[in-house]
Amino acid sequence: MADGNKRKLRRATWIYWLLLTYIVVALVWWFISLERQNDSMRDFKEIQLQSSINSYTQPTAYDEAEIRIRKDHQRNRLKYAGEGSVFLLLILIGATFVYRSVRRQFRVQQQQQNFMMAVTHELKTPIAVARLNLETLQKHALDPEKQKKLIRATLEETARLTFLTNNILVASQLEGGGYSFSREEIDLSDLLRDRIIDFRKRFPDRQFTDEIESDADLKADPLLIQMLINNLLENAIKYSPKETVIAASLTRGNSQLRLEIRDNGAGIPEDEKEKIFGKFYRVGNESTRKTQGTGLGLYLCRKIADDHNADILVTNNTPSGSNFAVIFYL
Repeated sequence: MADGNKRKLRRATWIYWLLLTYIVVALVWWFISLERQNDSMRDFKEIQLQSSINSYTQPTAYDEAEIRIRKDHQRNRLKYAGEGSVFLLLILIGATFVYRSVRRQFRVQQQQQNFMMAVTHELKTPIAVARLNLETLQKHALDPEKQKKLIRATLEETARLTFLTNNILVASQLEGGGYSFSREEIDLSDLLRDRIIDFRKRFPDRQFTDEIESDADLKADPLLIQMLINNLLENAIKYSPKETVIAASLTRGNSQLRLEIRDNGAGIPEDEKEKIFGKFYRVGNESTRKTQGTGLGLYLCRKIADDHNADILVTNNTPSGSNFAVIFYL
């Protein structure tokens, strides 16, 4: 969390505890004041009773009046204690809710700030590279082979921009309910093969392997499933060394299809495995993180999986790395 947000959170926390302490102390003082008033009323009634003792012709009548005074005193004490306990409970429940809401708001604000930092970087880099390549082509008479290389690099950067903008737009539409789903019968086997071929072309220095069972039909939105696969493959590329293998597999089981993307990177700590599917969440600190990304990819994967009645989970790969599995129920 940035130093400015930390100071704000610390200041808000101090103010919160100061106000809560004041409210609790005021409640305790209210109870003490009522107890004193209750004791004073009892003493006053007892004095009045003693001053009028001669008016009681029956001893039992005096005793009954004294018992009533004591019962009223005890009943008032229980009433004040009960009311105070209820007020204290309501205060603590409300304080807990406010405390969690404020801290959640600060976390969301920090995540949004990190997202803006990441998006700014993600947009500036491909734009700068593409512009530099085009200016080079414009100013210099390069041989055909170098021209092809620069054009291919420019197309790769525009593909990065397209991937990023699609993630942002679709995530916003899915969250706001503005996306129009298209339920079509698709061949998941062919779609996965096409994605692997495309990534081999985009990343010729990376190694991809695949084990894909044929004719894995699925009723789904083709664009969303393509984005899910793209995000899982991009995630594997970002978090694994270049010399390691990225493996994709698709198997059919009893009324289900299992899509898996495995990498041999550093893996994900156990306490982070559920958090990584949160919106804008990224492992590590935004100012020191070296990998690219916006924190939307895995969030989008979870959202797409949920919308297709599928489960997505991450486990440890052997001997190292992560294994992301999406299970589609037919």
